Amino acid sequence: MYRERPEMTAVVHLHATHSVAVSCLAGIDPADVLPPITAYYVMRIGRLPLVPYFPPGDMALANAVRAQAKHHHAMLLANHGPVVAGKSLENAVYAAEELEETARLFLMLRGENTRFLTQGQVADLRARFPA
Repeated sequence: MYRERPEMTAVVHLHATHSVAVSCLAGIDPADVLPPITAYYVMRIGRLPLVPYFPPGDMALANAVRAQAKHHHAMLLANHGPVVAGKSLENAVYAAEELEETARLFLMLRGENTRFLTQGQVADLRARFPA
């Protein structure tokens, strides 16, 4: 990840319960796993791609992470958990925490009539706070 995003000086990888649960769901959008539930999620994570499942330690997993790192500082490993990079360890941890809380909200809201941020609101946030 550092090779693809040299401005990122820290990477956090967790097996956080809610993020792992989301990574195991069928039917999620592999290009952007979680919907824009909160502004802070959009600001700290942006888009969250799903990396296909590979066994831990497999070079194919490393290559898949590297490929996603070209365009994303955060990703969700299928049936595994999140990987989040930041410009500092504190930045990476806060972003990972926001991802986990959004995963928790997503699971809590499944099946409910939910109001997500609109495309216009998301575009405005991305323009103001590039991830």
